[in-house]
Amino acid sequence: MMMSRAKIYMAKGRTKRLEQGHPWIYDNEIERMEGEAEPGDLVDVLQSNGRYMATGYWNPHSTIRVRVISRRPIGDMDEPFFRERFERCLSHRRRFVRDRDCRLVYGEADFLPGLIVDRFADVLVVQLLTLGMDRRRETIVQALVRVFAPKGIYERSDVAVRKLEGLEERKGPLYGECPRTVVIRENGLAMEVDIEGGQKTGYFYDQRENRAAIAPLMTGWGARSGIRLERRPYAELPEGAAVWKGAVGDGSEEAGERADDGLALVPVNANGKVVTFPYWDGATVLECFAHTGSFAMHACKYGAKKVTCLDVSEHAIETARRNAERNGFTDRIEFVVADAFDYLRSQVKGLEERARRAQGRVDTSKPLGAAGRTWDVVILDPPAFAKTKGALAGACRGYKDINLNGMKLVNEGGYLVTASCSYHMSEELFLGTIQEAAADAGKVLRLIEWRSAGKDHPRLLGVPEGHYLKFAIFEVRSR
Repeated sequence: MMMSRAKIYMAKGRTKRLEQGHPWIYDNEIERMEGEAEPGDLVDVLQSNGRYMATGYWNPHSTIRVRVISRRPIGDMDEPFFRERFERCLSHRRRFVRDRDCRLVYGEADFLPGLIVDRFADVLVVQLLTLGMDRRRETIVQALVRVFAPKGIYERSDVAVRKLEGLEERKGPLYGECPRTVVIRENGLAMEVDIEGGQKTGYFYDQRENRAAIAPLMTGWGARSGIRLERRPYAELPEGAAVWKGAVGDGSEEAGERADDGLALVPVNANGKVVTFPYWDGATVLECFAHTGSFAMHACKYGAKKVTCLDVSEHAIETARRNAERNGFTDRIEFVVADAFDYLRSQVKGLEERARRAQGRVDTSKPLGAAGRTWDVVILDPPAFAKTKGALAGACRGYKDINLNGMKLVNEGGYLVTASCSYHMSEELFLGTIQEAAADAGKVLRLIEWRSAGKDHPRLLGVPEGHYLKFAIFEVRSR
């Protein structure tokens, strides 16, 4: 321990959060400070009786006075320090994350509070969120180059939270060559990332495993269209017939070969005609708040028949179009630029209008319009509605609105895939809000899967702020 380092003494009875693993020390938890420290300097944290607890960096201008970087005495946050931490981060990702493209450094959960690093192909995108990390920008870049050997490093510290640290927003290249767009691989898909202009660091890696979790929802729908599997003589099949080797209803198999008995298992429609469309067993899917279409691409990869990809941003949808083209999905995805709230409401109104017409309760001479569609799977992946605790009430209304209308558009026995990335929206509140929506919609929901962020976004126990992402798959049925 460096004898000249300033010391922070914790107030009596205010050490529980720190002892339970939380790396933040607030101004009202500190009793006094001995010695002097410049903003961003390391300080040692002691109990009121002088017993060592941790070491962290100091910012007198922030409500969070100290952010802990070690529970043992250390020297300085120099290049060897960062290299060692980055090597630990890399080891974790190699063990648990299949894709090379992923989040490499996740702030507090990787014991580097205030630092985010994402890898997109050969470029690292860095966020320096705190004064302590901002002061060590050059050292961090040197260590990143040593450990990860990127071709370029780009900074995306253009986030409002830096103002709480007394810092200005900034962005731009830090090292090497940084093309504006790169193509990454996620779950076998090619996805374009806009490093300079994309949201956050350019892409949301936290949903990687959740996107893969929709695979079982994408097939098994052919019977609803009157399609059944029959054995037919192979020699009599039309060109392009979808021959299947798997069990009935198993849409995951590729085209098979001639059976030993000369018969092939093929899909046949209600008129007995052999179906040639390869995705006859696939789901119809609506993805709202699509951003660059990540869920839509996964839906197609796993066998969806038709996908509606919707986002309010024309720029995002154009990127999604390119992603569809590079993955060969253009013929199965329709793109819509619209506000998701308005779109969902208009479809529900159209559905209600169709129901009234079926009962003969309205003037059928008026044109019906295109609204009133339904889908087998509806996916809702909105941005954070509650960025502060004060915004929580409005966020609940927003989540209820989209989920209520979304589940109304799910075909009977279909699935609602829904998420919240608002930390202030707790699990209990999120599920409660969805339950209220189901009651108002006259639906019964069966929870099939409940997930959070992926393995490149580990969570520290004792740090509830890290548990922000909630992801659920519900089966939807009418009451």
